[in-house]
Amino acid sequence: MTEADTNKRPARKDDGKQPLAKKLLRYGVPMIISIGLCWILFAQMDFATMITTIRDNCRWQWIWLTLCISIVSHVVRAMRWRIQLEAIGIRIGLYPVVLSIFGTYAVNLVFPRLGELWRTSYIAQRQSAPFDKVFGSMVADRLADTVTVGLLALVTFILAGPQLTTYLSQNRETYEMLSALLTSPWTWAAAILGLLLLWALFNRWRDTRPVKAVIGFCRGLWSGFAVVATMKGRFRWLILTLLLWGCYFTQLYSAFFAFPETAELVKVHGIIAVLLCFVFSSLSMGVPSNGGIGPWQWAIIFGISLYSSDISGLTPELSATFANLVMGTQTLLLIALGLFTFISIAIGRQRHRLKKQ
Repeated sequence: MTEADTNKRPARKDDGKQPLAKKLLRYGVPMIISIGLCWILFAQMDFATMITTIRDNCRWQWIWLTLCISIVSHVVRAMRWRIQLEAIGIRIGLYPVVLSIFGTYAVNLVFPRLGELWRTSYIAQRQSAPFDKVFGSMVADRLADTVTVGLLALVTFILAGPQLTTYLSQNRETYEMLSALLTSPWTWAAAILGLLLLWALFNRWRDTRPVKAVIGFCRGLWSGFAVVATMKGRFRWLILTLLLWGCYFTQLYSAFFAFPETAELVKVHGIIAVLLCFVFSSLSMGVPSNGGIGPWQWAIIFGISLYSSDISGLTPELSATFANLVMGTQTLLLIALGLFTFISIAIGRQRHRLKKQ
C-alpha cells in the first residue's frame, strides 16, 4: 500500500474534544513525575564530579555496544509485531514496521503512552487497515511484555531472595513495616472486601455503560492476546520474544562493564545482581513518565544498592552517574531514531506525490 494513505487519518469521536483536565492528567502527571524524580536525583549530585567520573573512568566501548544492541532490539520487536499484523490479515514490509517502533519510543519521550497510538495510527493509515484491529495487535504486543516482566520478576525474586532478605534485615524499619502489613488481618480483610466489591459491581451493574466498556476492553485484550496461541508463525513469535528480552537484558549487562566499580559488582555477585536491577528497571517502566526518565534511574540505583556494600568505590553517587549515563545515551539514541523516522516518512510521502504528478 502507498504512503499516500498515511494522509487519511481515521476519524475519532474524541479528537480535539478531550477536556483540559483529562489532557493534563494524561500528559502533565507523567511529566511532573519525571521532573520531580530527576530533580530529587540531581539535587543530591555534584555535576562536575559526575562529568569528571564519566570522562576519566567510563569505558565508552561498552556504552556503544549497548546502543547497538538497543537498535537490534527495536528491529526484533518490529519483526515480532509484524507476525501479529500478518495474523490479522495485514501484509506489510519490515521497514515501515521498524519505523513505527522507532517513532513510538521517540513520541513517548514527549507524550507518554501516545507513542503506541501513533504507531497504531501510522500502520492503519499506511495499510488502509481498520484502526481497532491494528490497535488490538499493539495491545497484545504490550500485554506479552507485561506477562514476560511478571514471569521474570517471579523467577528473579526467588533467585535473589537471600539478598533481598539480607537487605531488609539491615533496614529494620522497612522490614518491620512490610512484615506488619503482610501479617495484619486488616490487610487481608481489605483485599477480600475489595474483591467482593468488584464482583458485586460487575454483577449488579453489568448492563451499565461504564461496566460494559470495562468488560469489552478486557475481552478485547484477551482476544488480542489469545490469537498468539493459534496464529501462524507463533513459534517464531515466541523465539523473537525470547530474543527481544535477551537483547534488553544483554543491553544492561553490557552497560555494567562501562565502569570498573559496576564491572566489579558483576564479578563478585554474578548475573543475578544484574538480573535484579533489570527486573526493577523493567517494573519502573510501568510508572507514568516520559520514556521512563526518572523512575528508571531510581530503580537501577536501588538495585545496585542491594549489592554495593562490599564493592569499593560503588557509592550512591557512582550508581547515579552510571544510571544517568545509560539513560542519557539511550534517550539521545531514541531522539536520533525518531528524527530518522519522521524524515524518512516525510521523504516517502514526497516521493509518492511526485510520482502521481
